Amino acid sequence: MTLASGPSGDTGPVRVRFAPSPTGRLHVGNLRTALMNWLLVTARGGSFILRIDDTDLERSTDDNEQAIERDLHWIGFQWAEKHRQSERFGRYHAAADRLRAAGLLYACYETEDELDRRRKIAQSLGRPPVYDRAALALTEADRARLEAEGRRAHWRFKLSGEQVRWHDLVRGDQPIETSSVSDPVLIREDGTYLYTLPSVVDDIDMAITHVVRGEDHVTNSAAQIEIFRALGAEPPLMAHTPLLVAADGGKLSKRTGALSLEDLRAEGIEPLAVCSLLAKLGTSDPVEARSSYADLAAEFAFSKIGRAPARFDPEEVGRLNGQLLKAMPYTAAQPGLAAVGADAGEAFWLAVRDNVARYADASPWVAVAEGEITPVTEDPELLAQAVGCLPAGPFDATSWGQFTDAVKTASGRKGKGLFMPLRLALTGQAHGPDMARLFVLIGPERARARLVAAASQAAS
Repeated sequence: MTLASGPSGDTGPVRVRFAPSPTGRLHVGNLRTALMNWLLVTARGGSFILRIDDTDLERSTDDNEQAIERDLHWIGFQWAEKHRQSERFGRYHAAADRLRAAGLLYACYETEDELDRRRKIAQSLGRPPVYDRAALALTEADRARLEAEGRRAHWRFKLSGEQVRWHDLVRGDQPIETSSVSDPVLIREDGTYLYTLPSVVDDIDMAITHVVRGEDHVTNSAAQIEIFRALGAEPPLMAHTPLLVAADGGKLSKRTGALSLEDLRAEGIEPLAVCSLLAKLGTSDPVEARSSYADLAAEFAFSKIGRAPARFDPEEVGRLNGQLLKAMPYTAAQPGLAAVGADAGEAFWLAVRDNVARYADASPWVAVAEGEITPVTEDPELLAQAVGCLPAGPFDATSWGQFTDAVKTASGRKGKGLFMPLRLALTGQAHGPDMARLFVLIGPERARARLVAAASQAAS
């Protein structure tokens, strides 16, 4: 018998949930899951629900929960509803009682060591290491004896043993043979809940229409589909996306760029740069910066997502961030510039934005534009001639062209032999923003002083 789940179609308004655990900070893998849910809602209309999965009361903290909300607000996400699982234990107890009454939740008393030994024996005999349901044969007297010995029950959900099949919006037709997997533990010995049951109860109560998450939950989905049905509900549509991996195909880590959103924000990365990358990784669309979330949502489709792992390269974040900054008006860039002490006005931003990948990259150019630098001397003879060729101030957009034409005529230099010594003397850098714009910002007095200083360095 095959237990099919969910329609193959996917139309109408949606209700999705992003369900982080407040046991740590959000990282790019978490964000990708949140983003897929957000784009689906933005494209189709509906509700984005934030569910704080804090059933692990010992490890969950208010500080982490606040950090999660802060990160999501930084990205630009808003939620229609917010729920905490720690406030819903009564609903989970009621669901567990209902499953017990139906004979689908049963008490087990094996220790981890005993279970591990059984798995190894099964494997040595060429059998899958599936739980043997020995606990179902326990009598009331057996259970009383085990509890008298100090053992406490953990509770497993009794799977049907049939094939569960659903149409996954990313993976297509997805069959799971529940006879090949162990009955999942829903409640630990200490009475705390694992993820599985609370998630199903919440999805039912919150009328979730689509569950969008990583492919590491595929096998869990078969059990959850059966729990949905056991609780009298139809499961939502499901989409399991490939996981993020490092650029070399290995596991993401801090070293390989699995940065927290706090880290990215501290580096001056624009939220849209991160989301442009995460939305396009592993899809058929080009990985380029998009100008708005509306653009990302308009292009979003599960059919574009491939099955291969999505390779995350932190260098790509910087590249896309640079694309966004190059097109960013001063009014939008001003807060980011101010945060790194590089707000030198609109003309300055327009001069340097083509050469920055992060706001902090603009900081060194503030000194070039309006502060003190150490000029670099190359071709002192040319520099001495250049002093006399400076146009009268104030400088404007035509001044650099007038200046270089005059120096070219006076010296006979051209090309790199003309422009590089002038750039080095005026900026102290061999590369950088367009000199015509910088020259205006440097102004006549600083330009003269730097040329004189550079020429005199060689003389001394």
